[in-house]
Amino acid sequence: MEATIKISLIILFSYLVGSFPSAVIISKRFFGFDIREKGSGNMGSTNAFRILGWKWGLVVQILDILKGIIAVSLIASVIGQGIDLGKHTWFEDITLIKMGAGIAAVIGHIWSLFVNFRGGKGISTAAGMLVAIAPIDVCIALGIFILAVIFSGYISLGSLSAAFAIPSSMFFRYNILHVDIPGYQIIIYFSIALALMITYAHRANIKRLWEGKENKFSKLQLIKIRSRNNR
Repeated sequence: MEATIKISLIILFSYLVGSFPSAVIISKRFFGFDIREKGSGNMGSTNAFRILGWKWGLVVQILDILKGIIAVSLIASVIGQGIDLGKHTWFEDITLIKMGAGIAAVIGHIWSLFVNFRGGKGISTAAGMLVAIAPIDVCIALGIFILAVIFSGYISLGSLSAAFAIPSSMFFRYNILHVDIPGYQIIIYFSIALALMITYAHRANIKRLWEGKENKFSKLQLIKIRSRNNR
């Protein structure tokens, strides 16, 4: 019973932390409008960069990343210490608990309780969670994200590429390079599930990318590939 109560508290607190609408609060407090009424209509850091400028966009992104880190490294690590899941799972208990906390934070960001369940896409919060769980793979994914944005100018494409780069990196390092990754058997499935959840959250972006209507950060597209039609 005690373990059930602790796990419930971890999920609840992590969800509430993830639900903290940093972009909405900043846009209303310092700019006098709800950021969800402009741009892409969500409270993610990408929309914050576009609408509020790079300085406030960076603040929003840092706060959103911290939500994932707090859920995993603080809430799950403190409350989850000593929880024994018994024979209910063959995975490492604390790793499973941390992942549950991270997912709850991402869900909180996407469907925030404080803003009528209209949040962001969850990329920054997911990144914060994964920084605390798999820092090397997150660094690799960050490199993929930067390359995708440099070549395309699309933040959404970079985010989707980074989301799938994490499980791909883990699979390659563990199975090909034979690197020992603690908790790999659960982390790999978890990261795939997270990538699919992020893909679902980006479904509108994917449609716009396919139709060629997605908003592009032209200044970030440092390398432009000329197609044959443009020659």
